[in-house]
Amino acid sequence: MNPISPLFEKIDSSISKKVDLIEKSYIRYAVRAMLACLFLTLGTAIAFSIAMKGEDIAHGFGKMLYAFMFSWSLVMILYMNAELGTSNMLYMTVGVYRKRLSVSLACKILFTCILFNLIGGVLFGYFVSLTGPFQNLPADNYMFEAIATKLNKSTIQILVEGIFANIVVNTAVLASMRMKDDAGKVLAIIFIIFIFAFLGYEHVIANFPAFSLAYFASHGTIEAMTAGSVIHNLTFALIGNYIGGGLVIGLVYAWLNNSKSNYVD
Repeated sequence: MNPISPLFEKIDSSISKKVDLIEKSYIRYAVRAMLACLFLTLGTAIAFSIAMKGEDIAHGFGKMLYAFMFSWSLVMILYMNAELGTSNMLYMTVGVYRKRLSVSLACKILFTCILFNLIGGVLFGYFVSLTGPFQNLPADNYMFEAIATKLNKSTIQILVEGIFANIVVNTAVLASMRMKDDAGKVLAIIFIIFIFAFLGYEHVIANFPAFSLAYFASHGTIEAMTAGSVIHNLTFALIGNYIGGGLVIGLVYAWLNNSKSNYVD
């Protein structure tokens, strides 16, 4: 018998909870997925809002503030038990590899999660755009310029950045599982997520509320934001995210822990 990994016992338990919920109450699972983008929208809103203020102080300061404040999004998602598509890329891949669920059920959970993340991102992005900080923004503000930069990236850049983004996100998720107290979990999440947020890597679920908020706040005037550019970014960010979170972290660590060695996580 292979040694038992405490980390993968927790992952198996999380997978079982997701399966149980979606099979017993699909709508409740869908709402938890929408809530993930509620928290992402709030994190994105405060991050962009404070970044715009920071850029008025010194060029580049806004980016540091953005990365720090955005990191709180994942803290809210994990502590509020919301369903995030990019972390589910890891859970579903691990679940299939460890024979905890079928491929079809894994695809159902992942598709449902991403779909309702998208619905939540658009819905909450619209409502937040109606709030005070996002009224009458100048065309050259930090948020609009950051979104335009994302939409002008090449396919290979989006793909590679998507891989690294979800390596970082799922490292934060797994690291937080191994922390014994809440303070350690919060610090681990914030400083790990800061990596991808500061480097500007592409996270498909985070882009749902970011693109929506920018579109509604700009009234559709961002020149780089076309249907084609948005679909291009989201498609290759999604592929990259799955490679990074599902394969590099999920599948590799599941394989590493399927061993007769005592060296398990």
